[in-house]
Amino acid sequence: MKIVQHLFNLFYPSTCICCEQNLLDQENIVCIECRADLPFVENGDFITNQLTLTFEGRVLIEKGASFLYYHPSGKVKKLIHELKYKNNQEVGGFLGRWFGERLLQSSTFKDLDYIIPVPLHIKKQQKRGYNQLTKFGKSLSSVLHIKYLENVLIRNSTTKTQTFKNRVERFKNLMTNFSITDTTFLKNKHVLLIDDVVTTGATLEACCRELLKTKNIKISIATIALTE
Repeated sequence: MKIVQHLFNLFYPSTCICCEQNLLDQENIVCIECRADLPFVENGDFITNQLTLTFEGRVLIEKGASFLYYHPSGKVKKLIHELKYKNNQEVGGFLGRWFGERLLQSSTFKDLDYIIPVPLHIKKQQKRGYNQLTKFGKSLSSVLHIKYLENVLIRNSTTKTQTFKNRVERFKNLMTNFSITDTTFLKNKHVLLIDDVVTTGATLEACCRELLKTKNIKISIATIALTE
């Protein structure tokens, strides 16, 4: 079987998503050189960092961590684009395992009960065919040994692009777009809310406000990327 795979790779080599060079036998998704060149986020104590400060004075979160910095052009943008728009869900699995291993080195995220993704609206998910966070979340779940839960948060309506709106306008558009299916199930639980890229944080803030309708819930956040 390995011989067949080797021959297949010989004639149809996989390429690095970031630099588009052929991957070596032991490389996967991203070549070694590009891995070393990715802009990793230093999360510090996971309580006071760029991600958690984004939500300071807005909603209460316990801890936060982002994996990579997102730039308008660059390698991280290519990874996110492949994941969100080209149905390359293996990127999510790859990033989830890698990020999970880094988080595992700290005891900070060992008291979590569930991992919950920011949901897509059902029509958007049907059109795309998947939620780009599923593979990422399930990989985090496998590494951290924390149960992954979908369909806890529901997105009630789709929204037009928010790119050129300020945080207040974005939040007004998003605040009624989410609902929680059961306000008792997560009582006294600590959940990890995950998303792909944080810009203003309006989407995550709206999700947190809905989750906070549950009594004594604690919320932490983890994202693939964070805009500088």
